[in-house]
Amino acid sequence: MLTASQIMTKQFLTILPEMSVEELARLLLRKDVTGAVVIDKKGKLLGVVTEGDLIAKEKNLHLPTVVSLFDSAIYLGTSEHFKGELHKMVATKVNDIFTKTPVTIDLTTSLADIATIMSEKRIHFLPVMHEGRVEGIVGRREILRALAEGS
Repeated sequence: MLTASQIMTKQFLTILPEMSVEELARLLLRKDVTGAVVIDKKGKLLGVVTEGDLIAKEKNLHLPTVVSLFDSAIYLGTSEHFKGELHKMVATKVNDIFTKTPVTIDLTTSLADIATIMSEKRIHFLPVMHEGRVEGIVGRREILRALAEGS
C-alpha cells in the first residue's frame, strides 16, 4: 500500500499571511496549483489556503434569519458564522481567508487513509508533516496520479 511519502509533492508553494488575495490568485494561476501552505517567517505551519478559499470570498452573503419576539431579535443561526462569512468577503490579505487549523497527515499515512480523509472531510489539500515541518503536500492530483500509475 502506498503512503504519503511515496505520492506527495515535495515542491509546493509557501506563502506568508500578509500576501494580498489578488497576488495569491495570480500566483496560483501562474504556478498551476490549487493551494499553498501558509507559514510564518520562521517557516512554521500556520495553515493552508486553497482556490476554494478564494472562491468562497466571492460568494453571495446569506443574511441570518431573524425572528422578532417581544421587542427582541432572535437569530436562527449563529451570528458568529455570519460575522465570519462577512470577514472573508471583505478580506484583502491571505490572513483573513486561510484555514488556520488544517488537517495534516504524516509520511506513513496510507493512500486509503488519505482518500478517506479527503472524502469524509471534503478536504483536497493536505500538508504532510514530519518532525514539526511540512515535507510535502498531497492533493487530489497526487491521488489521481497514484491511481493512474496502478497503486
